[in-house]
Amino acid sequence: MGEKSDNQLVAEALSGNNESLEILLTRYLKPVYGFVYRMTEGSHDSEDIVQETFVKAWKKLKSFDQEKNFKAWIFTIAKNTAVDHLRKKQPASFAEFENDEGKNWIEETFEDMTPLPPELFERKQLKRGLEGAMEKLSPKSRMAVLLHYQDHLTFDEIGSVLGEPLHTVKSRVRRALIALRGYLEDR
Repeated sequence: MGEKSDNQLVAEALSGNNESLEILLTRYLKPVYGFVYRMTEGSHDSEDIVQETFVKAWKKLKSFDQEKNFKAWIFTIAKNTAVDHLRKKQPASFAEFENDEGKNWIEETFEDMTPLPPELFERKQLKRGLEGAMEKLSPKSRMAVLLHYQDHLTFDEIGSVLGEPLHTVKSRVRRALIALRGYLEDR
């Protein structure tokens, strides 16, 4: 049998299957961390924000509309949590994920994660140029481009995350790509 879909895992998690919840959250740990890391411009608060994101997702899973897209939902929680966190800078705790033996599978997953900075700096020259060009974009345009090209969200999913209509997202990404091309050609 192939890999289970997000919807299958959500349904199983809601019926009490903790292993399905673990698979689901582990599936999105790195992508959400990468998104938050970029959104906070590499802030040391990234891990706290991701922790808070997953605590919120875990607490709100029962209210998740299974007709919706889980990936867009978790990224929306991450975006909102990052914005809130950057406003007030209050870290969250993962103590609620501890089992009876005191083991915390989410913290263990963070400890096992390979660091992102070496991956991010592999192509320094190109990266610096692209980063400089990305900084010239508006925050919403930058976020839309990153969600589409780095996190592989569809335009519909990005619309859900940003709270914007589909045509607005498509236009925003198209205009951002044209602007990026111009910035990079002027270098």
